[in-house]
This record gives sequence, C-alpha cells and structure tokens, in this order.
Amino acid sequence: MTNPVDRSPLQLMQLHINTLFCSDPDGRLRCVNEAGDPPAPRFYMGRTAQSNLWRFRYDLPAATVEKLDRLCQAEPVSADLASLPQNYAAIRSVLQEHAPIENEYRGPDYWIPQDSPTSAHVVLISEANAELLRAAFSWLLPLPQGNDVGPIAVAVAQGSAVAICFCSRRPAAATEAGVETVVAWRGQGHATAAVAGWAAAVRQTGCLPMYGTAWDNLASQAIARKLKMVLYGEDWSIQ
Repeated sequence: MTNPVDRSPLQLMQLHINTLFCSDPDGRLRCVNEAGDPPAPRFYMGRTAQSNLWRFRYDLPAATVEKLDRLCQAEPVSADLASLPQNYAAIRSVLQEHAPIENEYRGPDYWIPQDSPTSAHVVLISEANAELLRAAFSWLLPLPQGNDVGPIAVAVAQGSAVAICFCSRRPAAATEAGVETVVAWRGQGHATAAVAGWAAAVRQTGCLPMYGTAWDNLASQAIARKLKMVLYGEDWSIQ
C-alpha cells in the first residue's frame, strides 16, 4: 500500500471516487460500489484544495451533461471545503430541469493514519464470535462471505457488540468505513474504538482505510478528530 502521505489530495480523491462507485470506460457512473449495486447519483463532485473532480451518471442526457460540465469546469478551487461551491445553485438548477432532486449529500473526506490507538474491548468478527452481533447487528447475520466484505470490528460491552465498523464499499486499493452504535451506548467512545480497530485490520490487508461523513454530523466528525484523521477533500453528490 502506498503511503497516503505520498499522495496528493487530488490523487486521494481519484482513489476515493474509484472506491465509492463503479464506472464505465468513459468514466460515467454506473452504480455505488457496494452489495446490490444501488444506483449511482446523477452528479458527483469531489472537491480538494488542489483541484476538483466531477462525474455524471451514465444515463444523463448529453445536453444536461454539457451544461453541468461547463459549470464544473468554471467552479473555482477552494481551500474552504465546507463552504458552498460557487456554482452550487446553478448546478442544482440544471439537475432539477432534468428531474426532481431526490437526495443531496455534502461532507468531508478523510484517510485514517497508522497511529490510531486500538482498544482491548474491540474484536474482529469471525464465524467463531459472530454471535456478538446477534443483539444489535443481526442484519449482518449470517456473515457475508467472499473477498468483497473486508474486516468487521466491534466494540464489546456486557457480552454484546455495541458499536460496529465495517467496509461500506467493496475493498480494493481503498475502502470506506461504515459505522453504527447502539443508541444507549453512544457518546462513550465505542464508535471511535471500533473505527480504530477496523482501520488497523484494513491496513493489514494492504488497503487504505478512508472515512467520510456529512458536514452536519458533528458526532462523526468528533471521531475523525479523536483519531487524528487527515482531511483531503469533500464529497458532493446529488441524486
């Protein structure tokens, strides 16, 4: 695995896009890179302080793509990733002309460094201890099989998993963290511990652990701060 420190923000964003989505040879988005191949968003932009990258879904009309591409090319590069893109309203307007906007997402992207501390109450899930998931995360049972799954780490309290971190995208050169915590156990550091354990296990496979969240998800951003994650860009997608 190439050290992320040696990659530019733009290179990390390219890796991130390839992790999030499956694309056709023309670079058009086909589906989300997860089980079931759900539809990709109609529009995606990855913003970094170095440059912006953008992608369109394969079934957008050529006229819509042409309008969006002009606006994306005109979008200034900004180090203030939390601020609205300059052409935010115009891009949304073009997409609304095509079809009503169903969903929109914006949020920071991080990679997880190697020195993230691990905790003794975090374990990796296998067939031998899968029953730890029964009480709160039974949706993962029976355990999925195959190379598309990747490590699953849980924080254990009172004999059950109370927080879980798993690969929300099929792992290859990189993968993305998916995190859930039982409501009664939130705010106690269990999610942070699970993410750290997951990241360590992912790294051992030669895969880069990445982490994304929404700008308004302050609890998730707190995990990023505690684990000293490195911010490299922003996701912006519209369905």
